[in-house]
Amino acid sequence: MSINRVLISGNLTRDPELRTTAGGTAVLAFGIAVNDRRKNPQTGEWEDYPNFIDCTMFGARAEAVSRFLSKGQKVSLEGKLRWSQWERDGQKRSKIEVIVDEIEFMSPRSDNQNQSHSMGNSSVSTPAPTMPDVFDDDIPF
Repeated sequence: MSINRVLISGNLTRDPELRTTAGGTAVLAFGIAVNDRRKNPQTGEWEDYPNFIDCTMFGARAEAVSRFLSKGQKVSLEGKLRWSQWERDGQKRSKIEVIVDEIEFMSPRSDNQNQSHSMGNSSVSTPAPTMPDVFDDDIPF
């Protein structure tokens, strides 16, 4: 049995790039930086070292998510690792990327994101989410 799941949270290293395959599937590519903490052997101090991870998301959700992501935002994602290999200029190259299944925005919304999101020629208002009332006087405990 094999398990291929990854959970990562970090900051976007660049604005996402949305493209479409010849078959019409949306493909969203972006990178995130995830810090690793290590002790510097010369100073003895703990330091953050970034790991740069390429991420890819597919389908209608990728297209929708692309409108809300930008460089610097903090996100948390869940997905699987995919290894790919190719040849360029006679050299073999390879990389591991995360194929994103779930993504959560962790940065607070900026003021202009709270007011509206432009979608084509129309503007859609996005009110702040409300928390459900979890305190019910009818519950005996």
